[in-house]
Amino acid sequence: MYAVIETGGKQYKVSQGDVIYIEKLDVAEGETVTFDKVLVLADGENVTVGAPVVAGANVVAKVEKQGKAKKIYVFKMKRKKNERKKKGHRQPFTKVTIESINA
Repeated sequence: MYAVIETGGKQYKVSQGDVIYIEKLDVAEGETVTFDKVLVLADGENVTVGAPVVAGANVVAKVEKQGKAKKIYVFKMKRKKNERKKKGHRQPFTKVTIESINA
């Protein structure tokens, strides 16, 4: 059984027991979070596609960790003008484990 959920403007294909990294949620570590935007729900050969979401379906996940990804550097330069900009960015994330998919 798997489901396609939407969170943080992105879509994720998940099944029970999966560990995924999603955009930061304002939930403490150890708590559970419920995703109500289930776009597709598949159980064996039965596939339910929502219009836009599957009614009555949700996915329950446990928040394992809040953190930040590795730093990336953005470097802008205009040649012959002695103009340089260097910025660093660390994207915050939430690590969740999928506990159950409810139809």
